[in-house]
Amino acid sequence: MSLEANKIFAAVLTAGVTFMSAGVIGGLVVHPHKLERSAISIGATPQTAAAPAAPAAPAVEPIGPLLAAANLDNGRALANRLCASCHTFNDGGRAGVGPNLWGIVNKLHAQAPGFNYSAANRALADKPWDYEALNAFIAAPNRAMAGTRMAFAGVNSASQRADIILYLRSLAATPAALP
Repeated sequence: MSLEANKIFAAVLTAGVTFMSAGVIGGLVVHPHKLERSAISIGATPQTAAAPAAPAAPAVEPIGPLLAAANLDNGRALANRLCASCHTFNDGGRAGVGPNLWGIVNKLHAQAPGFNYSAANRALADKPWDYEALNAFIAAPNRAMAGTRMAFAGVNSASQRADIILYLRSLAATPAALP
């Protein structure tokens, strides 16, 4: 063996010992703890994991009183900024990542023809998207409908949700009556 081969072998061995030592010392200094279960789940989530989240959905401020002071133009701007990347708003519009939202107020859940809704949304097919259901869903989709495929964090501001809902109400030939 040449001297160069010995140097390469020594460098690799030294790097391995250094990294191993750094890991041991880092573990002693930081004291990491192992998680009970993985924070990230790849693939299908077991049905038992979704069951505990369903019973306790925190109450969302009622939207009815806020609709009287809601701003339609602000709602249009918010919907275009927050929702238009996945939804369309025109009569007869195509579905994107999410279904078309024309006439959504008081329409039954999971009713857009040909759209592949989540099982959670299909389970509510006999319930309408009334003002409070829209309010809860826009506030936190995953909290309002455990198991939804909608990957949107939600809108914290009740007045902004009222603006969006007022805009969604306007998306109909005959808008739904205000509560």
